[in-house]
Amino acid sequence: MKAIENMPKSYDPGSSEDRIYAAWLQKGYFHAVVDHDKKPFTIVIPPPNITGQLHMGHALDNTLQDSIIRFKRMQGYETLWLPGTDHASIATEAKIVDKMAQEGLKKEDVTREQFLERAWAWRKEYGGKIVNQLKKLGSSCDWERERFTMDEGLSKAVTEVFVRLYEKGLIYKGERITNWCPRCNTSISDIEVIYEEQDGHFWYISYPFADGTGSIMIATTRPETLLGDVAVAVNPEDEKYKDVVGKELILPLVGRKIPVIADDYVELGFGTGAVKITPAHDPNDFNVGLRHGLEVIQIMDSKGVINEHGGKYCGMDRFEARKQIVKDLEAEGLLVKTEAYKHNVGTCQRCGTTVEPFVSKQWYVKMKPLAEPAVEAVRKGDTRFIPQRFENIYFNWMENIQDWCISRQLWWGHRIPAYYCADCGEVIVAREEPTACPKCGCKKFERDPDTLDTWFSSALWPFSTLGWPEKTPELDYFYPTDVLVTGYDIIFFWVARMIFSGIEQMGKVPFRHVMIHGLVRDELGRKMSKSLGNGIDPLEIIRDYGTDALRYSLISGNSPGNDQRFLTSKVEFARNFGNKIWNATRFVLMNFDEQPDFDNVDKSRFTAEDKWILSCLNRVVKEVTDNMERYELGVALTKITDFIWDLFCDWYIEIVKPRLFDADNKTRLECQYVLNHVLVTSMKLLHPFMPFITEEIYQLLFKDCESIMISQWPVYDKDAENLTAEKEIGLLIDAVKGIRNIRTQMKVPNSAKATVYFVTEEENFDLIRESSGALKRLGNAQNVIVTSSDADAPSDSVSVIIPGATVYMPLTELIDIDKELERLTAELSKIESEIERVSGKLANENFVNKAPARLIDAEREKFAKFTALKEETLSQLERIKALKK
Repeated sequence: MKAIENMPKSYDPGSSEDRIYAAWLQKGYFHAVVDHDKKPFTIVIPPPNITGQLHMGHALDNTLQDSIIRFKRMQGYETLWLPGTDHASIATEAKIVDKMAQEGLKKEDVTREQFLERAWAWRKEYGGKIVNQLKKLGSSCDWERERFTMDEGLSKAVTEVFVRLYEKGLIYKGERITNWCPRCNTSISDIEVIYEEQDGHFWYISYPFADGTGSIMIATTRPETLLGDVAVAVNPEDEKYKDVVGKELILPLVGRKIPVIADDYVELGFGTGAVKITPAHDPNDFNVGLRHGLEVIQIMDSKGVINEHGGKYCGMDRFEARKQIVKDLEAEGLLVKTEAYKHNVGTCQRCGTTVEPFVSKQWYVKMKPLAEPAVEAVRKGDTRFIPQRFENIYFNWMENIQDWCISRQLWWGHRIPAYYCADCGEVIVAREEPTACPKCGCKKFERDPDTLDTWFSSALWPFSTLGWPEKTPELDYFYPTDVLVTGYDIIFFWVARMIFSGIEQMGKVPFRHVMIHGLVRDELGRKMSKSLGNGIDPLEIIRDYGTDALRYSLISGNSPGNDQRFLTSKVEFARNFGNKIWNATRFVLMNFDEQPDFDNVDKSRFTAEDKWILSCLNRVVKEVTDNMERYELGVALTKITDFIWDLFCDWYIEIVKPRLFDADNKTRLECQYVLNHVLVTSMKLLHPFMPFITEEIYQLLFKDCESIMISQWPVYDKDAENLTAEKEIGLLIDAVKGIRNIRTQMKVPNSAKATVYFVTEEENFDLIRESSGALKRLGNAQNVIVTSSDADAPSDSVSVIIPGATVYMPLTELIDIDKELERLTAELSKIESEIERVSGKLANENFVNKAPARLIDAEREKFAKFTALKEETLSQLERIKALKK
């Protein structure tokens, strides 16, 4: 039975994709095993949050990973793409709190255990949603190895790393100023703070001297923090303030005496030259306070509400207190002036709340001893960034790194394995709860209530997912991984932390390459966001166009490290490309014998076009493979697209149609063989990018494996190059293109056919004569004459020069001279009218002086275009008139 009988007239992604994916899963094609006879290739997925919904960033990231892993699988590697999800402590806790609010409950209304029960139930109900969406994208992950950052094995790894680092003196607890989110009610790290430009004010406030001899003026954007002021600082070199250092001031509204101190932190000549010092609520002030032994007065609680140190403002929200304090300063004559001011304000990455600098006891990782070997590993090339320019960002951050605040005041997450003795307060960090205090023997302990920063567990992902701290066969075989694919926005959050964690715990870098991609922006180049309402749901694109079209559109034009615009036109092109391949395959199979006996193919009967397409295919195999090895996926996709669309569909199939249609043609079997071979090979090259349609087509062809995704990747063969055939068919294609261009320029109707004269070297005569049928059919020619002399072509001919030949076509055979003169004269009249209109507009001073520059430029471009058209039309008129004479 012919394969065509099982082939629908059109490709329907909706009815094919789920069926194909289910078959892949059922066959176990995604699963990796330890096989020492094969070389491993490993990718660990950047684990999406369990709160996540598939967005275009996920779609791009996972399409790139899947394309790489499919390519390597076909190359014969034992490929592991290890999937999983992240518990996302802050984001998930916020979801639970929001859900509780709908029930009229607050977090404080339940116990920690009750809250965690809710969190695990939420994870069970919603946590797998994004995994199913990744499957819809065609992701060929080893789902049998799916991990979760809070599953038992990974939690054990987190505890082990914390204890090891603590025992080495690399984890400590200290009271320092941190970024604090009053809404999430937790500390957050510097890189979790997003700075936004906001409208604010500079309030200039007078601080009177205690002895009544005058005052000092300071400027602040946060007047509410003056409640915690403990000093005013000036630069020791500032002549203006030399005589007042050591004097006391009266703190406005509070009445407390504070000193004037000298410190280099104050920039000489900037602003008023005096700076209020509030160690509890500004990181720079905190450091000044340490140098001068100043008191730390915290004037608000963890929710941003003024506390008992705020006097009459106690109980007010920080911004409410700000307004009241400004009013009171004005009433007391201490507000000198107010200036509008735009400045960058730190906000919580998760909830957008303005972050408050806050002094608290937190757990920290000493970063310098961990960062140094991580920097050296990248400098030596143990890990390479692609593109390399991102190494500079990595170096800059790692070489200036601060200690990492790893504790969070949350309930959902990995709880810190620190225990406090109930009697003596001894701190014990241990893998399990201790049975007795080593200091006093007490058997009662209270565990630290804080959890770890989500990124602490994510940093261990490349080895914790493979069984560490146990010495598993998978860890030995698949680690280090080969490539990490991720966006440039989390180099600090995740990439750097994985590198230093891998080196510290495993003695090896976690991955050999880091492939950085950019953001997916909207058609106008804007970042997709809820506030702009310009987000595009990948699942809607899949529903409307199919998964392959979405994947193609994301990789097409993609260049490592660069942002890209999501264009619906690219999705439509991808769908059309899929339809073109489908239709080409359908045409080929319609013209196959019931069961073509390819064992009887005689390669000596291959024609020039057969040799040409096979040579071109061989070359594109090399190019696509080379591009894939360099992670230039966008370039690789362009190469295979151009080959399939242009060389195979538009040229080879058109050239060989007479051989297919002629049942008695002696090379018909060879033609069918080549068509099948080229289609099979092309589908393999395209498979990493468009996995579903390529599998569907592969199953209809005379294939070499049960599934395309486990078939062998094509290999370049230098001996298969045929430059002679490429030159010969290249001449034929150039000739047809030249003929078509002439006909288009002359607006020749399809019904008009002319004799085509080929002036070329005698070595090409046989080729042109053998190809005359194709030339006549594809070039719409009446006859083809080959000669070595230009003089043999009629004098009234139009010509086009192509590599290796000149092609002539007699004008009198193409057009009606009188009608063409009439048409060109009418065309000239229209062009002159347009020139007159545009000239008038540009001569109008009112238009030139008042119209936007873009409109004026547009009119000037029109003038240039119509002027060039006029000259071209006049030239054509003169040529046609000469023929009439």
